[in-house]
Amino acid sequence: MNKIDIKCVASQGAVVPEYKTAGAAGADICALLSEPVIIKKGERAMIPTGLFFAIPHGYEIQVRPRSGLAAKNGVTVLNTPGTIDSDYRGEVKVILINLGSEDFEVKNGDRIAQIVVSPVTIGSFERVSELDETERGSGGFGSTGK
Repeated sequence: MNKIDIKCVASQGAVVPEYKTAGAAGADICALLSEPVIIKKGERAMIPTGLFFAIPHGYEIQVRPRSGLAAKNGVTVLNTPGTIDSDYRGEVKVILINLGSEDFEVKNGDRIAQIVVSPVTIGSFERVSELDETERGSGGFGSTGK
């Protein structure tokens, strides 16, 4: 298990992320709001969590949607997966978008997303004049089948 230091604005009611089952890859994170936020259908909102992380170098935290929120209400994380870099020390805020058919209310303490701790591999980019050939080539966007 990787230790991740977290500063939590507990005095305002921020909730430490929690894995709900032993096999869960994602830990739920909750909204920290002084009053509810209404996200109208088709609109988005940045929801604060009151959480600040010190992520070890070589890791990131990915912010992902909660499947129940998406399935039941059409509410998801807009930039999914969102990345929290190891050198970021600001508050984690989640950009939610309402793709559902009705306005959606986010209340303080609601589970709004999940976070996954992931290792990061740093690439070394090298400019070349040609790339090697593959069977697929430059085909994309459905080119490999229906």
